[in-house]
Amino acid sequence: MTTQKTLKPAVELLKKNDTRFPHESDEYRQARDALLAEEIELRRHIARVAEQRRSLPPGGEITEDYRFESENGEVGLDDLFGDHDTLVVYSFMYGPQREQGCPMCTGADEFLGW
Repeated sequence: MTTQKTLKPAVELLKKNDTRFPHESDEYRQARDALLAEEIELRRHIARVAEQRRSLPPGGEITEDYRFESENGEVGLDDLFGDHDTLVVYSFMYGPQREQGCPMCTGADEFLGW
């Protein structure tokens, strides 16, 4: 992973950016450059956190034999995914008067490495 020490500071990168919008004010350019520097730093921070997540040691061992209903009857956790190494989890959040999942709360997360 590229470390913070090898990356150029965001404000230094901005000095190379000579793209300007027609008729922009100096005040706008200064504010836009400040925002862009923050966005660069945010992306770098997200990359650092993602690297930390990927380097986590294995989690706790599953010791209980959880049972699930599948289309082929009851199966254990080991049998649930067959030979697949990817798990996709869909979370559907329903309110008492909803017929479909809440569009703000419902999502799909993909967990790799199973």
